Amino acid sequence: MKKIAILLSCYLSGTYAICQSTSTAIAIIPEPVQMVQNAGTFVLPATITIEAPGLPALKPTLDFLQQRFALATGYKVLFGSQMPEAVIKLVINTTVNPVIGNEGYQLNISSGNILIQANQPAGLFYGVQTLMQLLPKEIESNIIMQHVKWEAPCVTITDYPRFGWRGLMFDVSRRFFTKKEVKDFIDQMARYKYNLFHWHLTDDEGWRIEIKGLPKLTEVGSWNVKKVGYFGTFSQPTPDEPRDYGGFYTQEDITEVVQYAKEKFVNVLPEIDVPGHSLAAITAYPDLSCSNGVDNHGVSSGEKIKDWATHTALADDNLCPANENVYVFLDKVITQLAQLFPFDYIHIGGDETFKTYWEKSDAIKALMKKEGLKNMQEVQSYFGKRVEKIVESKGKKVIGWDEILEGGLAPNAAVMSWRGETGGIEAAKLKHEVVMTPSPFVYLDFMQSDVITEPRVYSSLRLNKTYQFEPVPPGVDARYIKGGQANIWTEQIANVRHLQYMAWPRAFAIAECLWSPKEKKNWNGFITKVEQHFKRYDIREIKYSPAMYDPIFTAKNNGGKLQIELATEIEGLDTYYSFDNSFPDKFYPKYTAALTPPKDAVMLKVITYRGNQPVGRMIAMPLEEMQKRAGLKK
Repeated sequence: MKKIAILLSCYLSGTYAICQSTSTAIAIIPEPVQMVQNAGTFVLPATITIEAPGLPALKPTLDFLQQRFALATGYKVLFGSQMPEAVIKLVINTTVNPVIGNEGYQLNISSGNILIQANQPAGLFYGVQTLMQLLPKEIESNIIMQHVKWEAPCVTITDYPRFGWRGLMFDVSRRFFTKKEVKDFIDQMARYKYNLFHWHLTDDEGWRIEIKGLPKLTEVGSWNVKKVGYFGTFSQPTPDEPRDYGGFYTQEDITEVVQYAKEKFVNVLPEIDVPGHSLAAITAYPDLSCSNGVDNHGVSSGEKIKDWATHTALADDNLCPANENVYVFLDKVITQLAQLFPFDYIHIGGDETFKTYWEKSDAIKALMKKEGLKNMQEVQSYFGKRVEKIVESKGKKVIGWDEILEGGLAPNAAVMSWRGETGGIEAAKLKHEVVMTPSPFVYLDFMQSDVITEPRVYSSLRLNKTYQFEPVPPGVDARYIKGGQANIWTEQIANVRHLQYMAWPRAFAIAECLWSPKEKKNWNGFITKVEQHFKRYDIREIKYSPAMYDPIFTAKNNGGKLQIELATEIEGLDTYYSFDNSFPDKFYPKYTAALTPPKDAVMLKVITYRGNQPVGRMIAMPLEEMQKRAGLKK
């Protein structure tokens, strides 16, 4: 009766659509180390008083609190360093708590006040992110939300990260993204306790960072021909097509982004991808290649420049290890990178270096004879070791993709293991530091659902598998695993809305894999939280993928006849279907067992429901596609 009375009251007052429950579901991503929910709730007063130490590093955190409370609630917010009666207190511990480390925090919400304690400002920042997730979803609004009960459940939380390296890589070379878009992406990742932004700044499709004294890198190397379709299948640009797609970041832009990230306690790792993936640089300065510009292809616009079946380069995109000018060039580039980026590491790439043009080069043959190099892998190792010396001379450390292991690893290099776990395991056994980023689990450019629903990429990665990511492989000494990261390559990501769609919710899963204790991970509980965060993203107007609701299609050959099985990634969903070209809903047949299509049917349409509500997308699967997958002829 009480619920009916509340609903009637809301209806009579004309506010039924926005009446809020007085209870707040707890849905924290990433899952905290320890959390106890206590009786009662804390209700924000109309004047919110916040006490915090006057540390410069805390100002952005306090500005964030001010913004959220003022914009969403319309309440008055007052700050001070000495406010005994403050309802929210942020405290830096005078005695270090060894349990929570530099990034951990303790959060206590009682009916009377909120207390966040940490050893360092980063911990207070992360505690504030957790507090936001405990408040109603409307706290994400940029307009005042009426009729919201601004409350949080009474909880006691002790929280700290499992790994110190919690990263997302963003490729801005294949597609250029503006400075604002980059900063927005950093905002989004920091809210989920990521602390490492890996900025992939150079590749075959564009050189994105200004280097003083090398103007052609950006004047020439940052521009290509805009193409629309499937990357890797584009036609070769003709001479009359304008090379006006792209862009670059000035050094002032870089400094601004690095400072912006620092305020969110995010380090920025710059990557210049060498010796391969260097077509943009070679187009600007052809003498950097072994072919010396004879085969000057131009900055790639997404056309085919490599034969992946035979690992043959169709254009010379490699810097030449036998050319001393290459090391002069890299010294100049790395000197400026070291000045612009305070982070300890510089990423030198090292991946997918097809040796086609090296094998033809007399200069490479002479280098091999002089240095006693037996094969092309050792030639790349020679290059990597020389680059490491340049990086270390600037006070930085080298990290590269796992191909840098081939031919011999540079003495102090860290390895980013992307081709599965093997490279990371090998590097850890050699007692080198490792960041795990195995593509089968963390490549967020992979398709999230069936190929017929997604922009085509060469592989798929559903949310469930992403959540299975474990950074420490069995039998590996965990001391050498710095952490992990997810990677977003942008060959098929043409704009920021699709970037968001590809990142979320899979980046929620990676955040939990890297922050939360392994034993606290729970798939069904995680999905429940994800659905609550979808509602927050709706308010923030951030796009996300609903692919977790899409069914999984399996086609089988059953005695020469097509049989189709349907499964769902998450529990509690029903799938309804049609073969008659109409659009199924809950009044259509429900999938309960493998389907055999009617003789002349051409299309299977499906949709998923939870109870009486549709949650999945309407998917039309051509039966011809299912026959191909089952190995049946039409």
